[in-house]
Amino acid sequence: MLSHKHLIFMEVARVLSFTKASETLYISQSAISKQVKGLEEFYKIGLFERTGNHISLTVAGKLLYQKLLVAKQLQEELHHEFRDLNEHFTPQVNMVIGASTTISLYILPPVLSAFLEKNPKAQLVLKNRNSENIVKALLDHEIDLGIVEGVNKLSNLTYTPFLTDEVIAVCSSRNPLKKRQLEVKDLYHIPLAIREPGSGTLAVLVEALEKKQVKLLDLPIKIRLGGTEALKNFVRVDTCLAFLPRQAVLKELQSGELVEVPITGLSVKRNFNFIQRKGAENHFTYKEFIRFMKRMYSKKE
Repeated sequence: MLSHKHLIFMEVARVLSFTKASETLYISQSAISKQVKGLEEFYKIGLFERTGNHISLTVAGKLLYQKLLVAKQLQEELHHEFRDLNEHFTPQVNMVIGASTTISLYILPPVLSAFLEKNPKAQLVLKNRNSENIVKALLDHEIDLGIVEGVNKLSNLTYTPFLTDEVIAVCSSRNPLKKRQLEVKDLYHIPLAIREPGSGTLAVLVEALEKKQVKLLDLPIKIRLGGTEALKNFVRVDTCLAFLPRQAVLKELQSGELVEVPITGLSVKRNFNFIQRKGAENHFTYKEFIRFMKRMYSKKE
């Protein structure tokens, strides 16, 4: 089994930061430095190059990290096979997940609860960011697995379909728009509240409008808000029309606080995907988690 020193080294190598490793492992930086130094003394060679506030792996560090990744994969496969032989064997699972707002706030909580119930030794960290920042965090090795809207796909990531969601136009129950059936051309004369650049919700809206030969910048945008909850709370008390994920406003639609405003001919749908760095597709823990998530969500539907 991988030693404590090796696991600490792997986290530092993954994020290339003693500070970030300290935050994810809940260990002091001095303790992390001590463990890494112990490995360097054991192997009689430096594992990290330090340049100012930045670190990078040496040739020896890269070799050790690659071998440990293979060893960790073998360990996880062994744990899985032992669990099949003995249901009482419950190995620890550690994973950092990044998900866009709709997924983090409205989809994941009950499903993660079910996963933790089935895997009592699992330790999960969920980071809620917009889709653009989730991709960056994955490429920077800050997270292990991401869930984002699959609008612009990158060649160095793999995408696994998760679910489909709809973005709808809504307004306050006190807004006269609630009684109207709109056409796309009406959007040129209605004040809009939208999400910030980098938002997956905004990206699919822009794509849907462009299919109707409408440019977002030609519309009367009054405000851009960072985050679904901020946009939802704003439109509750304002006269703007907002575009929000249906999953995010289910309760408000049921209570009557918000009203869906149909727009003839405009369909705004998006596909959420699990994203992984190329080469991590066969990582057992991630594959098992993805299977569990898809199975649980299909039951909810």
